Amino acid sequence: MQPIQSQKWMWYILPGQITNQGLNIVIPLYVIFLGGGIGEVAIITALQNATIAGGSIFWGKIIDRFHTRRLILLISFFVVFLCSLEIYFTTSIGILYCISPILGFFIVGRNPVTQLLVMESVQKNLWSWLFARTSIISTLGMLTAMAIGTAFSHYFDLRPYFLICAASSGVAMMLSMMVKGARFHIERSSIAHSIQGLRYTIGHHHFVFPKIPEIYDFKHIITIFRGKISNEIGIFYIAIFCFNLGSNMYSTAWSPFLISRHFSNSGVFLNYLIQTSTMLLVFFVAPKIISKIGEERSTLVAFMPRILAIIIPGIAVSMMIGSSGTVLAIISSCLLVIGFSIFSTSSSVIFFRSIPQGFEGKYLGVNSAVTGIGVFTGSLATGEFTKTFGYSVLFFSSAAVLVTSLVLFAVYFRYRLSHKIA
Repeated sequence: MQPIQSQKWMWYILPGQITNQGLNIVIPLYVIFLGGGIGEVAIITALQNATIAGGSIFWGKIIDRFHTRRLILLISFFVVFLCSLEIYFTTSIGILYCISPILGFFIVGRNPVTQLLVMESVQKNLWSWLFARTSIISTLGMLTAMAIGTAFSHYFDLRPYFLICAASSGVAMMLSMMVKGARFHIERSSIAHSIQGLRYTIGHHHFVFPKIPEIYDFKHIITIFRGKISNEIGIFYIAIFCFNLGSNMYSTAWSPFLISRHFSNSGVFLNYLIQTSTMLLVFFVAPKIISKIGEERSTLVAFMPRILAIIIPGIAVSMMIGSSGTVLAIISSCLLVIGFSIFSTSSSVIFFRSIPQGFEGKYLGVNSAVTGIGVFTGSLATGEFTKTFGYSVLFFSSAAVLVTSLVLFAVYFRYRLSHKIA
């Protein structure tokens, strides 16, 4: 298969990710700036996560039906541009309840397009290379967003930052014009048949629904709650649910927690900047670790830094002020992404190998649904849970959920091994 178009199209990823990451960080901070708290941040985050999952289904169906690429990108970036401008002009948290779901729905539109463009642009044996390039560009966009936020919020308030997000979305819209019509189209279901596409999807927390799951597709989970195991993949799904539930409890609370410990907005952006820089470094190291100790052991080992990352602010909540608080926050953030970088790579390989041939779309759809439910539940539960019990209990509870996920993965590996031997 020869390349069907120049790879210059991928540069829309950079400004697109500047907008995406910038909004992800600044919206919770802006909610607090407007007088809101962890409860309001949790609801807005949950609403946005819910529409991200719904948008993944919608845009996927549009791609399957009309095989359009550039139009989806233009619509997505244009709506995000308008939403960023609207937030700049609003001072009402109530308006944010309306805008954040719209943002989630449209901002996710570019994800399946990017995945397919990678797979359509080069030969199959080069997919891994091009997915790696897009991942690096995406991470550079995240770093740029946080570097701008760190410097900008040190001198100005948060509202003008939304103009930067709008401008970068406008640039992404112009760059997306480089996407040309293809002589042929790879179907979106091909992502489910590609370990490179699947690894990119899981690593970037994207949802892919080649097939919208039905109740019957969840039978492997349902039978576990009935006291028996019809297929060990059900254990995997529950483990993934717990992983996303516990992780999102932490991530939803993180910015409000730092602000409650008297971090400045610039300090919050700096924390994310260091975290993402660490993630970029680990991106190159993770495959070597996995190849050395294996996917299964890597998946279990990856939980250790992630659980430790969540326990640190729970134990040291009284120390999370001033210079010592900054150091502890950086350690916590960096440990979190070290664990995730290894986990996302190893678990995607394990999941890919667990899918029976011919059932890729169904299994990936269920996995995406379970992930979406975990992310949404984690966000929604964080607000009331924190207001009732405080941040320390929240972090300990988040760590406990991740320990549950760790145990379930250990059970899954053991059951699968014994089942193969039998």
